[in-house]
Amino acid sequence: MADKIISAQQPDGYLNTHFTHIQPEMRWKNLRDFHEMYCAGHLIEGAVAHYQATGNSKLLDAFSRYADHIDATFGPQPGKQRGYCGHPEIELALVKLYHATGNARYLELSKFFIDERGTTGPDKPHYYDLEARSRGEDPEQFHFKNYEYNQSHRPIREQEKVVGHAVRAVYLFSAVADLAGECEDPSLLETCYRLWNNLIDKRMYLTGGIGPSRHNEGFTTDYDLPDETAYAETCATIGLINWNQRLLQFEGDRRFADVMERGLYNGFLSGVTLDGTKFYYENPLSSAGNHHHQEWFLCPCCPGNLARVIASLGNYFYSTGPKDLWLHLYAGNTTEVEIGDSPVKVQQQTRYPWDGAVTVTLGVQKPHTFTLHLRLPGWCDAFHLAVNGETLAAKPEANGYLAITREWQAGDTLEFVMEMPVRAVFANPAVRQLEGRLAIQRGPLIYCLEGVDHGDFVLDQISINPQDIPNFTATYRAGLLGGVTVIEGQGKVIDEKTWEGGLYSSRPAQEKDIAITAIPYFAWDNRTPGEMRVWLRSG
Repeated sequence: MADKIISAQQPDGYLNTHFTHIQPEMRWKNLRDFHEMYCAGHLIEGAVAHYQATGNSKLLDAFSRYADHIDATFGPQPGKQRGYCGHPEIELALVKLYHATGNARYLELSKFFIDERGTTGPDKPHYYDLEARSRGEDPEQFHFKNYEYNQSHRPIREQEKVVGHAVRAVYLFSAVADLAGECEDPSLLETCYRLWNNLIDKRMYLTGGIGPSRHNEGFTTDYDLPDETAYAETCATIGLINWNQRLLQFEGDRRFADVMERGLYNGFLSGVTLDGTKFYYENPLSSAGNHHHQEWFLCPCCPGNLARVIASLGNYFYSTGPKDLWLHLYAGNTTEVEIGDSPVKVQQQTRYPWDGAVTVTLGVQKPHTFTLHLRLPGWCDAFHLAVNGETLAAKPEANGYLAITREWQAGDTLEFVMEMPVRAVFANPAVRQLEGRLAIQRGPLIYCLEGVDHGDFVLDQISINPQDIPNFTATYRAGLLGGVTVIEGQGKVIDEKTWEGGLYSSRPAQEKDIAITAIPYFAWDNRTPGEMRVWLRSG
């Protein structure tokens, strides 16, 4: 496959078959709408991954030539175009290419694209306006009316809210976080924190989905989070996960790992069926029964993106420092890391997320003193910690991690048990679509109701008393949906037989008891097609 890809490369390094064969006259002529650099970025990322996996540099060398071509075409120097892609992605890919090759030009090119984006001045029209006029188009006729859609409405350091196309936004922010670290630029890090606060506090779904609007595949206004019409593109959640993974590396702050985990277990994993053959582009939080996974899409970005995240999942679990090991996520795995100059083997044994018991076994070649940082998830209020069977008293630090400093011996075992009660979750009162509603959460998992478990009743006519939720039971069912923990309890449902009017009446319908069965949101639409609902009436 690598040879076949390389065979399509042009003598000058360019590699995009659409513009080689279909529209050669439009090469680099419409950065606003076309995806030349975006495609180049994904190809570059693929080349870096191929090199890391195989040690063979032929694909990396080919796409380094493509990056050289882009660097020769774009930049601040006289004779170069000052453009940048309408769909951010190449910026973060160039940082990866810089790490793989050591060529600092790729880092500088990424920085140029970030710094140049959205800049204007008295003698400097917006680049996309100039580009449109050069094509004989009126910039005012841009379909999305303004450049918030592609985050080029103003320079990145001046942006106050997360706007526009959701995937483009979080890809851009991922690159901004990369450059904040690589260039030690506090202004870029401050920008990330400012935009993160706006997104997480006012514009993110409970599942880690982002972008409520189909119109722009992105954002609207603060607290606009409709459940049934939620767009919440799978790729957007992937971008959110990647951005938070990068922000996590600066200070080891739990809030970023919590968002990363929320997205991975819910809004991301819902994007693929349990057998891995069908996908979601959109991930609503309610369905009348007409939304189903598909084998492919006209724009097939999500299937490939899902595959690469699952294949690279190990990269999200750990971080290291000269005297520190950080455990961000919990799942059965074995790995080897270096702390200082010493190798350390790490093994996790757990049934997480079905229960909160995690056993961590460390292997060191000789006694080694370092600090083990365990993330205490934001949803966890009580836990037990022991080392080699001896209970250890520990309080979370300001960053939300439990820090255990000791001289670790070969075979030391740490037991970490997080309590996982069933709990009710409520939305901010400013989210008008969810007023009077609640959702069910256990551990990192958001739960939903499916019609197949509730007979002929309409899910939106079911209500739950939040005071009853602590009494709900969690039961693991190995034969259901590949093995999941279900939550069961009692609720109320409208008894339509008690309705005495026509369309309207002066008397409300009565309610009757109903048995509730909730499954993890990620597993919905894997059985008999039907209704689904995350947010239920609170009664």
